[in-house]
Amino acid sequence: MFAYIIRRVLYAIPILIGVNLLTFALFFVVNSPEDMARMHLGEKRVTEQAIEKWKQNRGYDKPLLYNVQAEGVQVLTDTIFFTKSVRLFVLDFGSADDGRNIGQDILQRMWPSLAIAIPVFIVGLLVNITFALLLAFFRATYIDIWGVIGCVILMSISTLFYIIGGQYLIGKTLQLVPISGYDFGLNSFKFLVLPVLVGIIGGIGAGTRWYRTIFLEEINRDYVRTARAKGLSELRVLFRHVLKNAMIPILTGAVVVIPLLFMGSLLTESFFAIPGLGAYTIEAIQAQDFAIVRAMVFLGSVMYIVGLVLTDISYTLVDPRIRLN
Repeated sequence: MFAYIIRRVLYAIPILIGVNLLTFALFFVVNSPEDMARMHLGEKRVTEQAIEKWKQNRGYDKPLLYNVQAEGVQVLTDTIFFTKSVRLFVLDFGSADDGRNIGQDILQRMWPSLAIAIPVFIVGLLVNITFALLLAFFRATYIDIWGVIGCVILMSISTLFYIIGGQYLIGKTLQLVPISGYDFGLNSFKFLVLPVLVGIIGGIGAGTRWYRTIFLEEINRDYVRTARAKGLSELRVLFRHVLKNAMIPILTGAVVVIPLLFMGSLLTESFFAIPGLGAYTIEAIQAQDFAIVRAMVFLGSVMYIVGLVLTDISYTLVDPRIRLN
């Protein structure tokens, strides 16, 4: 099992390197530092001196990959690729275009994102699996049919409707919790209730339908018919056999949202004025702060790869056959 984990971690390294190279190409080859300067300063009436000053202040005046004017190892280290991309591997995100330390901003803003994302992930997963098992138990009945119709309706509604509707109904009409804002410590609870509730309700439709499909596929397998033939009740078959053997696709679906646990939700944090990483990314895009955007793109890819590795490791816990490979 240890060798299997080591192999999966080693497989992730070239993927991360490829993502880093692709990110570098997008930000510094396709969109050159001069283009970034013109976008930041404005296209009209921008002098070459202003562009060069903007590039010097942010370290974009160096060569991209190879510095022929330097000596020794500085021919490689005194370049944009080393200072802006290679350092990302050690999570050195550098400074934003306005001088702020990006690493400190991420450490400060990740907690509000986690405070929303973790309850939505855990509670939402439990709710979706429970509803899916209920529909699978009453399969081919009116409960199942109307449940699927309800899931399709919930899936068809935009996330913005849940956000705005929740703010109007719970925040403005009933005045149970604040519409938006955030506070640290225990006072943050009242600001988190509505975003968490909106996140859970918004994911019920797609999540329940996904897990229902998985459970119905498992119900038709031979081992389930054998369990029924032994006299086991339908509830015991569902919870002891079907749910256990459906863990691999469930874990595969769960890995998709793992980056969001850290990165936050762009829409939710923006509409509820939560100072998390999602809002941080939106603010950077609006301010055309390319250093922050680049750091968040790389961090998102790292979190996704970490999620894939954790999923592979969790497979070994639910399926002993994988440990032998």
